[in-house]
Amino acid sequence: MLGLARASFVTFLSSQAGSSIGNISHRSFTSSSSLAATNYLLKYDYIPDVLEKRGPHRAGHLDLAKKMISEDKCLSGGPTGHPGMEVPSGALFIFTDLESAEKFIKEDPYVEHGIVTGHSIEEWNVVVKK
Repeated sequence: MLGLARASFVTFLSSQAGSSIGNISHRSFTSSSSLAATNYLLKYDYIPDVLEKRGPHRAGHLDLAKKMISEDKCLSGGPTGHPGMEVPSGALFIFTDLESAEKFIKEDPYVEHGIVTGHSIEEWNVVVKK
C-alpha cells in the first residue's frame, strides 16, 4: 500500500512539472548535473561468528566482487561495524546499477552458505563528491 501511495504521489508531482504546489516548486529527486549519479548500496548483515565460518567461501566471495569491479559494475565494498571492531557485523558494497547489486546477492557464496543473515539495497543519489 505504501508503494502505491508513493507512486501516486510521484505521479502527481510529475504532472505538476513547471508549476508550483502551494509555495513549494516542483524539483526532481535526481538531477541531470554532471555531479549527480545514482548508485546502489548493498548492505549485508553477518552471522556473529563470521570470522570462523567464512573461510571456505571467502575466495569465491572476493572473486565475485573483483569480477564485478573489473566490469565497472561494483565500485567498492568491504566489512562494516562499530569503530574499533574486531569482528565485522556486516558489509557494504556500492554498485552502479540495481541489477548488478541483485546479481551479486544471487551469486555470492556468503549468501548461499548462510554467512549473510540479511541484506538490503538502497538507492543513493550522489550529489557531491571529490
